[in-house]
Amino acid sequence: MNNVYNFLALKQLRRKLRLNQTEAEKIIWSKLRNKQFNDLKFYRQYSVGWYILDFYCPAVKLAIEIDGGQHNETAEQVKDTQRNKYLEQQGIKVVRFWNNEVAENCAGILERLDDILRNS
Repeated sequence: MNNVYNFLALKQLRRKLRLNQTEAEKIIWSKLRNKQFNDLKFYRQYSVGWYILDFYCPAVKLAIEIDGGQHNETAEQVKDTQRNKYLEQQGIKVVRFWNNEVAENCAGILERLDDILRNS
């Protein structure tokens, strides 16, 4: 696979996901959009291979995933592990946060992201 980014086959699904963001995704996007966070360009619902990332910054190869409770289920954890492994093979660092973390401590999440960027 030469170009693994934003497959045309996933375009409609990416669009649908952008139009139907969760509340947690809306909160994070309000902090990331328009280079508000460390002057970095983030994209929403960006695909790498057949995986659609909640947020992605190509400049630093950082994916941010906002997870709901379904990610506690064993089957979802297996899928997430496979997904993370694939993304890491592409040189992408994946950071995951829970929906409730975003709602309760968005400032803390941004601090953790800042730490991750400084230490990478």
